[in-house]
Amino acid sequence: MPSDTICKTIRQYNKNAIPKEDMEKLLEIARDYSKVKNYVYQRYGGIRSLPKLYPGYTIQNEMTKSGLRAQLGLPSVYFYLAVFDALGDIKNQWAQVKNRASKCIRENPNLTSEDRHYLRFVMKQSECFENILLGKKQELSENWEKPYREACGDADTEQLDRYLCRLVRRYLKNNLHTDAACGFSVSERAYRYGDHGIYISVKEKRKRIFVPLTDGNSYKKQLYVRLFPEEGNIVIHVPIEVQVKSREGYGNRIGLAPGLFTMFVTDQGHVYGEKYGEYQFALADHIKEGNARYRKNKNSNPGRKKYNAGKMRLEAALHTYVNAEINRLLETEKPEALYIPKLPQNSGAGINRTINYSIGMWQRGYVRKRLALKCRERSIELVEVFGKDISRQCSRCGEMGEKTKDLFLCKKCGAQMPEKENTARNALKRGVEMQGK
Repeated sequence: MPSDTICKTIRQYNKNAIPKEDMEKLLEIARDYSKVKNYVYQRYGGIRSLPKLYPGYTIQNEMTKSGLRAQLGLPSVYFYLAVFDALGDIKNQWAQVKNRASKCIRENPNLTSEDRHYLRFVMKQSECFENILLGKKQELSENWEKPYREACGDADTEQLDRYLCRLVRRYLKNNLHTDAACGFSVSERAYRYGDHGIYISVKEKRKRIFVPLTDGNSYKKQLYVRLFPEEGNIVIHVPIEVQVKSREGYGNRIGLAPGLFTMFVTDQGHVYGEKYGEYQFALADHIKEGNARYRKNKNSNPGRKKYNAGKMRLEAALHTYVNAEINRLLETEKPEALYIPKLPQNSGAGINRTINYSIGMWQRGYVRKRLALKCRERSIELVEVFGKDISRQCSRCGEMGEKTKDLFLCKKCGAQMPEKENTARNALKRGVEMQGK
């Protein structure tokens, strides 16, 4: 059953420019925060530390004994948050490694069904997975011994174990590192709201700096403080639980077709996010040109401050536009349910290298995430439908048609309409059929 609440991130802003000496104290915390994360990445990002990642208390105890906190003089309220932030990144990297390995196993034509069954079993059973990567003998508890023997069957487990190790070595780059010292997480013990602002602990004992805020709200949450030293500003990110609201008059069922140049087209031909491609290509071009300059002048140690500032500015503009267009879509169409094709994986195919690069940078994950969040806020059902041939099938007669540029043509029934509109109509049709409505 869907939850009655949803987690949102709200932002608080400083009212006045932060004095340089106070900003330097915050930057000192951010730099030490990054050092702790990089230490954890380097020490626990490899295969041998895999058994320590879950639940992570072993690493916490080892970090306590390492003496790094005393060396940096970093308060524990920041030190342990940095440790667990880094552990979260390492766990996410392992999840990506498993996903890529699973894809290879699924697509490898030389594997039998028994081979795939065995590999999937040992990847899901963490103890088996760890023993294989560490070259240990499989000594399992009674509860897992029998399922493991059944999974082995007639498969050549030694050969399959070596194959799995090769996949992990291929995808586990173990190159997690951060040079950014632009922010840090803050636990409840490290701040206090008051006097229409917030008091934030610094490295000096029993010392806090005061930052006046533009609002008088106060929270008891783990916060994230983002620093903008050049402007003398900070942004405080606060996660909060908000009640899901049901909107009156929202009763339509809408099919959507996402795109690279245009964000969404509905089954009625309504277009939302016409300038999405312009924002996306501007960001992709900036990243491409910046990386090319950096590689060309790497030996002269070029700075990345201007590049990072430009990237952040373009990403912020893109995200603002995406959110505004999704709001306009929902407020205009007033849907009860949205049907959207399940998006395929990124492909290297394209018109040219510039198009290919921009497709690789396509922030479709962000668009889908924001659409899902805003649908939950309004109690709108978001349904993914089967996407195979959805743009080639005629939404009128069901036969396969042809696409000419942005136009869809059906030779059988003579249907002629924009390609995205035809896709959106098929999404609506498949979604309604899938739900039996």
